[in-house]
Amino acid sequence: MTMKRHWIWLAIIIAMIAAAVLGWISLRSPQVDVVEMRYAPLLRTLQFSARVATLSRVDVGSTVTGRVAQVRVVEGAQVRQGDVLVQLETDELRAAVTQALASERQAQARLAGLRSTGRTTAQAGLTQADSTLKAAEAELARTQQLVAQGFLSEARLDEVRRAVEVARAQQAGARAQAQANADAGTDVAQAQAQLALASAATAAARARLAQAAVLAPTDARVLTREVEPGQIVQPGKALMSLALAGPTQLSAQVDERFLDQLQPGQKAAVVADAFANQRFAARVLSIAPAVDAQRGAIEVKFALEQQAPVFLREDMTLSVEVETGRRERALVLPLSALRTQASSTSGTVLVAGEGRAQERQVRLGLRTLDAAEVMEGLAEGDAVLLGSSVLAGARVRVRALAWQPGQPVATKGGATPEGGAALTNAMGR
Repeated sequence: MTMKRHWIWLAIIIAMIAAAVLGWISLRSPQVDVVEMRYAPLLRTLQFSARVATLSRVDVGSTVTGRVAQVRVVEGAQVRQGDVLVQLETDELRAAVTQALASERQAQARLAGLRSTGRTTAQAGLTQADSTLKAAEAELARTQQLVAQGFLSEARLDEVRRAVEVARAQQAGARAQAQANADAGTDVAQAQAQLALASAATAAARARLAQAAVLAPTDARVLTREVEPGQIVQPGKALMSLALAGPTQLSAQVDERFLDQLQPGQKAAVVADAFANQRFAARVLSIAPAVDAQRGAIEVKFALEQQAPVFLREDMTLSVEVETGRRERALVLPLSALRTQASSTSGTVLVAGEGRAQERQVRLGLRTLDAAEVMEGLAEGDAVLLGSSVLAGARVRVRALAWQPGQPVATKGGATPEGGAALTNAMGR
């Protein structure tokens, strides 16, 4: 009985010594922080500033010199095509139109007179000239017979011949006048030309009168107004700046380093600093084909997914967050766990196993600023070491830390701060 009790106490002592040795060895192993690999959603976004821009803007002004009588719109007003923006004084221009109309009516009357009474008078004159010539020619024939018979002298014959020549000249003049008054005649053509000149002068005067009203070229919104009643304006000076109606777009200058993350159609969330609680949706519309060499940036345009909020203003600064990558379920690794990185898609980590740090090769997928998707090399539940002070093969004691994508790794005894699961590339312009 005494021998049996002796062996029991000996076994207890040996176990206590073994436990002490193991504890001593354990205490000599360094304690390291690890995160356990878990599946979680992973979202990558890109943040930058943008500005509100319309399809185009135009400056409008007067094409004639004059004094401003009225300014009918204010800054920010919505105008329709053809609305009067600025009205100039028109007294002198209206007088010019009246004078041009009088000249035009005078030319019309002259042309009408040529085609009616003038043509009748010319035809009557030609008929009379024909009769006069016929009578003179008959008188010449009788005179020639009488001279041949010796009843009249040669002097009388010369007088009759001169009368015939005069009659022929009168006939030619009357015929020319009749031809001039015909539709293809020179007088009518001249009168038609004068009427055309008068009509053109009237049209020009009316055009100048119409130009006294500065009209909106199309549906638009007034951005700036630089004219007041009583001001003398001249052609070439901008009186107002208009933003032409059309789809509202956003324009941003994005650092060319992030060009590989952007493509048309990506979703974006937009917010204005002054209206932080009124976020609205947009999408990437286009990416400029060329990079601005001076700024190292590329222009990206966004289209709104719904009607533009009423608070948007031309050139307003906005914050845009573009979703550039998403995994609904990914094995996510904090980038701080990578010991070496051969490329953007591969690297090495240390995994705690059987009390030692073991090296693993991993293949990476979607990356953000502080996390990456693990495609190969790790499994759910693996304890991956953080930091780089431990060598591969060394004994380690692990301390698991809580971590989620989009949040910093929790410190000892602390909790992770609350936040979303989005991991973001932030940039400012």
